[in-house]
Amino acid sequence: MKGVLWYVLTGTRGGANRVRILQALDERPRNPNQLAGDLDLNYTTVRHHLEVLVDNGVVQKSGDDYGAVYLPTDQARHHWETVEEIIEQVN
Repeated sequence: MKGVLWYVLTGTRGGANRVRILQALDERPRNPNQLAGDLDLNYTTVRHHLEVLVDNGVVQKSGDDYGAVYLPTDQARHHWETVEEIIEQVN
């Protein structure tokens, strides 16, 4: 998982936005619309980054499609020290 975190959050274009999304989800679960507003990002951009994070096991979706909220997976939480290291490097 450490390698996946480094790749998804730093090794690809958009990693900085994925870091911001993950930080916001660490504070509290949110839906894509809330994330877009809170982070001043385009809704479509947020959806794309959430798909990447879900596909790589970093965040999970909870609830129905429209009302679904996203939150970090247990596996991401288990490696949260790596996430914090990445956040420090990105900032």
